[in-house]
Amino acid sequence: MELSVVLPTLNGRERLATSLDALAEYAPDAEVIVVNGPSADGTTGMVRERDDVDVLVELSDRNLNVARNAGIEVARGDVIALLRYDLAVEPSWLSALEDAIDDADVATGPLHQTLRNGMTTESVEENTIAGREVTYFNGSNVAFRRHVIESLDGFDEYLLTGGARDAAHRLASLGRDVAWAPEMCVRREFEADGGISEQEWGWKYRALTYRLVKNYGLRPATIKRTVKHAASDAGQAAVGVLKGDVTPSGWVGTGRDVITGIATGASDGMVARARDRSRARNPHGCSARADRAVARYDWR
Repeated sequence: MELSVVLPTLNGRERLATSLDALAEYAPDAEVIVVNGPSADGTTGMVRERDDVDVLVELSDRNLNVARNAGIEVARGDVIALLRYDLAVEPSWLSALEDAIDDADVATGPLHQTLRNGMTTESVEENTIAGREVTYFNGSNVAFRRHVIESLDGFDEYLLTGGARDAAHRLASLGRDVAWAPEMCVRREFEADGGISEQEWGWKYRALTYRLVKNYGLRPATIKRTVKHAASDAGQAAVGVLKGDVTPSGWVGTGRDVITGIATGASDGMVARARDRSRARNPHGCSARADRAVARYDWR
């Protein structure tokens, strides 16, 4: 197996360095590709001084899915892994990846996170939507066979969030299997960021509705799923109002953002579904543009 590891990053110099150190120790033969957004923290200089990075791609775009696609485009391995810049692979990561990808199209594993009260981890997540069985994967720790990620045409660059969820739906449409490898572990040694901000609620529902409508059309199952999510979040927000954690005006404003996001996502999802009628369902993929990179440093 020839492995390429793509690490998208943005203003994460120190955490990226820790991730690269772990790769150098536990996957020393992997091709390492760093895709750097418009960072202003010296990431470029740090990466260029290392001898364990094979390619550095500089972008002007902050979209994670653009960064993922830019890395996929230059990767040479027959297996392409995506790793978040602030996660470090554990000693068992490589062998678990190799074992899982032998019998599967895609392999993914858990995130171990050290918190004040102990260690958290994850388990496999599956769902059935409109009769289709979907296995979700951790977009921060996943490996694809090259021909599989190429059959998806990469990630959908329309999405600012939820790109991995969208790709999971499209993998299911193509009949590709996703293997859960518990020992394909990565770790994060600091607490996660806070919850969703008011400004992000609109995009959350825009992305949710877009990917459901794009992949399944306007059918009862997609409408039901969107309404279920919205009702659950509205209920939790109402409890926040009662507790005084959320202002009534903030709750109303968030509701307005959610409704606008749903409407926009549904409209754009129908347009995307019409533009790409193949099972790949990706009119904003790798093949859609060739101007992602501002600069490229290739030491291979």
